[in-house]
Amino acid sequence: MKKAFLWASAIVVMAGCQPNTDATNSNQSPSESPAQVAAVKAMSESERLNQWFAEKYEQQLQMSPLMMTFLGRKDKYDQFDDLSEQAEIEQLAWMKAAAEELESQFDYQKLDQDAKISYDIWLYQYSQALKNDKFRNSGYVFTQMQGVQAFFPQFLINFHKVEDLSDMQAYIKRIGGVSRGISQLLERAQSRAKQGVRPPRFAYEGVLQQARGIIAGQPFSDVEQASPLWADAQAKVAKLVEGEKIDQARADQLLADVKKALNEQLQPAYQALVTWFEADIDNTDIVATGVGKQPNGEAYYNHQLNAHTTTDLTADEVHNIGLAEVARIQKEMVAIKDKVGFEGDLKEFFKFIKDDKRFYYNNDDQGRQGYIDDTEAYLDAINKQLPKFFGILPKADLVVKRVEPFREQDGAAQHYFPGAPDGSRPGVYYAHLSDMNAMPKSEMEAIAYHEGNPGHHMQISIAQELTSVPEFRTQARFTVYSEGWGLYAELLAKEMGGYQDDYSDFGRLITEIWRAVRLVVDTGLHSKGWTEQQAIDYFKDNAPVAYDAIVSEVRRYIVWPGQATAYKVGMLKILELRAKAEKALGDKFDIRGFHDTVLGGGAMPLAILETRVDQWIAKVQASN
Repeated sequence: MKKAFLWASAIVVMAGCQPNTDATNSNQSPSESPAQVAAVKAMSESERLNQWFAEKYEQQLQMSPLMMTFLGRKDKYDQFDDLSEQAEIEQLAWMKAAAEELESQFDYQKLDQDAKISYDIWLYQYSQALKNDKFRNSGYVFTQMQGVQAFFPQFLINFHKVEDLSDMQAYIKRIGGVSRGISQLLERAQSRAKQGVRPPRFAYEGVLQQARGIIAGQPFSDVEQASPLWADAQAKVAKLVEGEKIDQARADQLLADVKKALNEQLQPAYQALVTWFEADIDNTDIVATGVGKQPNGEAYYNHQLNAHTTTDLTADEVHNIGLAEVARIQKEMVAIKDKVGFEGDLKEFFKFIKDDKRFYYNNDDQGRQGYIDDTEAYLDAINKQLPKFFGILPKADLVVKRVEPFREQDGAAQHYFPGAPDGSRPGVYYAHLSDMNAMPKSEMEAIAYHEGNPGHHMQISIAQELTSVPEFRTQARFTVYSEGWGLYAELLAKEMGGYQDDYSDFGRLITEIWRAVRLVVDTGLHSKGWTEQQAIDYFKDNAPVAYDAIVSEVRRYIVWPGQATAYKVGMLKILELRAKAEKALGDKFDIRGFHDTVLGGGAMPLAILETRVDQWIAKVQASN
């Protein structure tokens, strides 16, 4: 539930990379034989288009070594993405050439329905990249929420698998890649600061805390505790020795090389980051507000709303939807309050839910493990119900983990990282468990369904495992679709037998009103001039959420404008499409068929999703 789809954001940051200079050549190459040319001509337009997508997407993947690692591939395993502004410009040029080629070489009217959707999604992604380019210098580079200062080490620790000597050698080279990436992004942050684009002071403080944490401990200082990357490298090398992949002499050399890379490359890059942020922090705003105060801030926020919701909803429309949803959900909350026999008003019930010790685990390691164990139990129970509601089921495993210490924050958002498409790495539901007083039992069931099944793990795993669509669609990311599905999944779980406890059902409403509040607060901050404190006060008055969690959430909205509005907008659209299908199909409506339609094509903008659902409705209506 408390969800920040961080890995997708990181990929957006890392999207700028050097294009293949031959990327736009899709006609017959000199090496093609007459038979190959004839085979292409014999294809249908849709088959030919899908082949084109496969070639183009592979070209695009080769531009991003990090994305290939996410996908479980080891191409360019010792390389790192180019994160310079020039690389981003070249990436956009590649996308422009590909879009022009798509439009010039394929007849849209000759395509089948699914190929038309692929065509539309490809062009939509380019159109969004083109819009993004207009605001290339408007976003924040380093923040407490999306900062690569914490993500890059996490990438090496959790995603760069070491199975043999060459993998470890690639790991060492990638330490240099991390260093270069931090330096490139620091240069971009400095440039934006000169233009008056810098996040508020709390974001600087978060960046400094995380960056200092990466270079604290051995081998950067003579203390007992190892730094996160040094500890990880030692563990990975030890595993190679245990597996008899290398001998101890080679292990000693590898660790010496790691230590050298950390001291001579990573430490200077991170220290430069820390030094500049320390020097610039006095230029930041202590009283935090939204992006509206920035140069071109109003236009930038409107763009962010469009990008995250894939709609043309205005800030005022989003704000009013939020107000209406808050009022509706509070009525449902009152009904549950009355059902459990609480005699006070809703705000008094909020206080009871927030303060009563029965709704919290002990703030110790036993309590933390209890949270993980109970989350796993909820997921195990709901998994047994999945075949009744879905025809397509995920193959990938899901694990529940505590966030690593170097990036853990009290009350911060739980989140999900997808597994590898080939199943070699499971999907992970991460929970911040440093402060169990910010992790109420009443909300944990809804969060489990949002992050796990039938939520993000199911949606993303199914997408990655699809073989009926071009590969680029299996990796498409649209916030409104994925987060809309996650929130819809929380409600769907009630149909599936979840929330047998009234307080857990109230917790489901807490997580839903949380998202409705986001519509009000996000637009309030970025469009109506609200301060951080005004946003906190509204949140506190309308949802029984721990204060630390509210502060963390509001600060997230401030540095990530528009993203938080996607959840409710997406959920409402999926519910609208389901109601539309139920009305049109009557007795022919099949919940499994509807869910397979929504999930079976991968992520897509809402307008294209509606087209897909309409096509399914028409197909069912035409059947006997």
